[in-house]
Amino acid sequence: MNSMERDRFHLLMMKALDGELAGSEHSEFDNFLRDDECRREWQSYRKVKEATMDLKLSSPAPEVWDGYWRGVYNRLERGIAWILVSLGAVVLSAWLALEAVQALWANAQVPLIVKIGIFTLAAGFFLLLFSVIRERWFTSRHDKYKEVIR
Repeated sequence: MNSMERDRFHLLMMKALDGELAGSEHSEFDNFLRDDECRREWQSYRKVKEATMDLKLSSPAPEVWDGYWRGVYNRLERGIAWILVSLGAVVLSAWLALEAVQALWANAQVPLIVKIGIFTLAAGFFLLLFSVIRERWFTSRHDKYKEVIR
C-alpha cells in the first residue's frame, strides 16, 4: 500500500469511527479492510474509541471542596475575579448606553415622545437591576445560614 492509499485509509477510518462515512465510502473502506494490516489497525482504533467512550470523570468528594473554599487565597482569587468582571461589564455597558443615547438623540426621524419613552424605560430597567443586585448583596452578607449545606 502506497502513501496516498494509506492516507486515504486513515481518512476513511477516522470518518468510520465518527460514523460519518458516505454511501460510496463504505465500499471503499470495506475494500481496505480486506488487507490484514488495515483490519488490525481498524480493530485497535475501535477498541481505543470504545475504551475512551466509557471513561467518566470523577468528582472530588465534598470534603475536598469544603477544604478548598476555606483557603483565603481561593476565596480572594474568586472575589477579585468577580470584581474585575463586574467592573468591565459596568464600563462596557456605560459606553454602550452612551453611544445608544447619542445615536437616538441625533436621529431626527424619531419623535420626542418616543425618545422620552425609551429613556424612561431604560432608566427604570437599570434602576430595577441595580435594586435587585443591591438586595442580593445585602442578603448574602447577612445570611445567618450561609455556612449550612443545603
